[in-house]
Amino acid sequence: MLFPESRRALEAYAAETPVFADGYDIAAAREQARALAAQEPREDVADVQDVDADGVPARLYTPDSAGAATIVHLHGGGFVFNDVEVHDASARRLANRSGLRVLSVDYRRPPEHKFPAATDDVATAAGWAARTLGGPLVAHGDSAGGNLALVDALRHPGRYVAVALIYPFLDPSAGFDSYRTHADGFDPREGAWYWEQYATPSDHTNPHLAPLLSDRLGTLPPALVVTAEHDPLHGEGEELARRLAEAGVEVVATRYLGQLHGFWRHPRVFPSAEPLMRQVAGFLRIHC
Repeated sequence: MLFPESRRALEAYAAETPVFADGYDIAAAREQARALAAQEPREDVADVQDVDADGVPARLYTPDSAGAATIVHLHGGGFVFNDVEVHDASARRLANRSGLRVLSVDYRRPPEHKFPAATDDVATAAGWAARTLGGPLVAHGDSAGGNLALVDALRHPGRYVAVALIYPFLDPSAGFDSYRTHADGFDPREGAWYWEQYATPSDHTNPHLAPLLSDRLGTLPPALVVTAEHDPLHGEGEELARRLAEAGVEVVATRYLGQLHGFWRHPRVFPSAEPLMRQVAGFLRIHC
């Protein structure tokens, strides 16, 4: 069942224009997201600086007494929305909870920059982090960012010592039953629209876009896969966890009951968001 905070969020979502509506204004929606994010409380982090990661803009967060590892954080937003500013509050919390540096990557977005622009930017920024910052790397992403984190780990076996994926967006075919049984607040037409912006249909069988099709799943480091009960993406995320386990990868899989897609980033709305942040931080620390 939906928890009360999720029911309230659904009421608010119902008043919003869906992305698949005719004439949807992507630029205006991006600006609105940035304006809303600017109202979020932002924790102090010892050092925050914008960096040039071999031509890819990124923001580096370094907490007090930071450990040697760096979290490569890849924001969600259906590949189309959000950026380092929208995810600034979340990246600060992740740095403070984990005690690790966080590199938030401002990868290029569609429809202006189609696949594989985002995957290439992630690969470049992570390579810069490995060479410049030293220490082990871990990959972290939510939704579309979870896709990008997983893809980069598959493209570069051995680059990361762990990956943490929050309700990852993996299947352009929308082939799992959860799209029909748990589509609360995330219309399947919305998912189809995001894939349409990101890539052409001929790319949908490319494992660098649809990582469930990869034959390299067994090369992954220890993985955390988190899903939300009332999210159409929980089917593909949990199938990923099952396949990783069968491939011999050390995997922890958690489904958060009563929650919607997107809850991780909104601790003032969803009480489960902070425990999830601490779960991610603890998982990554174990492997660093």
